[in-house]
Amino acid sequence: MRYTPRLVSVATAVPEHVLLQSDVAKAASTIFSKRYSAFDRVSPVFTTAGIHKRHAVRPLEWFFESHGWPERTAAYLEGALKLFVQAATKALDGAGLQARDVDTIVTVSSTGIATPSLEARACGIMGFRGDVHRVPVFGLGCAGGVTGLSIAAKLAKAQPGSVVLFVAVELCTLAFRLDELTKANIVATALFGDGAGACILRAGEGGIAEIDASGEHIWPDTLDIMGWNVDPEGFGVIFARSIPPFAEAHMGSAVMGILDRAGLHRQDIDRFICHPGGKKVVTALERALALDQGSLDHERSVLSEYGNMSAPTALFVLEQVIGAGLPNRSVLAALGPGFTASCVALRRVT
Repeated sequence: MRYTPRLVSVATAVPEHVLLQSDVAKAASTIFSKRYSAFDRVSPVFTTAGIHKRHAVRPLEWFFESHGWPERTAAYLEGALKLFVQAATKALDGAGLQARDVDTIVTVSSTGIATPSLEARACGIMGFRGDVHRVPVFGLGCAGGVTGLSIAAKLAKAQPGSVVLFVAVELCTLAFRLDELTKANIVATALFGDGAGACILRAGEGGIAEIDASGEHIWPDTLDIMGWNVDPEGFGVIFARSIPPFAEAHMGSAVMGILDRAGLHRQDIDRFICHPGGKKVVTALERALALDQGSLDHERSVLSEYGNMSAPTALFVLEQVIGAGLPNRSVLAALGPGFTASCVALRRVT
């Protein structure tokens, strides 16, 4: 019998505080314009990023104050746990399951440090079994939603019939820095939001789609493209090189290589479902993947309503595509620190 891992449900969650981009732009001007001489040159990113609003675990006023590691960590532990429970509960409900049915939990998060990890903190709240397997993963960044799904699918395939819960939680806004007078910090302030996505996977019958292939491609000498600096104040974003030109120049060949290794061809794919890192990144991906301009419509919609939430963002797009009607063959794709491309191939269950 062929045991291909299947995606059974997808769910998302966001925190209660809504940050309108227009309000964030005004706040950023108040905070930075008199201290950072290049602010006026960088500030158009608030209107060109393609973002209308975002969600955050703290209200806008919180970001006017200086916060160190203890306060940021406390906010992360509280907010990430809440979002984990919300997204996981919705995914379980969508699959017709309860927490005690889960055999393995894969948790992806790169915007805070939690030891014990988030799924351990959620055990008593949700009612996971005492023998549940836990796989917390840190450091995948924006690629985490896709790579995490790949890890969860492989674990489901290894134990046919077992239930695997995958949760990606990121609180990117907690990395906002008053002290970082850099272009990278201003761009991050204009792009990032908070959110969580969750999936249920199982190797067996039913479900939404089969996950029949996955792969990654890491480019040498690209550690400076994206990541975190760590200092006494907390995380500080690294954008040492522009991502859109790199994505346009290199993403196409990387994805085609991943597909080729999986025995797939470009003509087999009906839709690419991409992590929308930013408006320019989405346009660059359309060019790199030889798509008609405007093809990545759900990506632009998610970016506008939620911003770049790092790892969960691809799952938000996937949820929208499923709601609109998942095509027969699709590829979920994202770029992340490393610098890495990650892909998961989906075949709709008919």
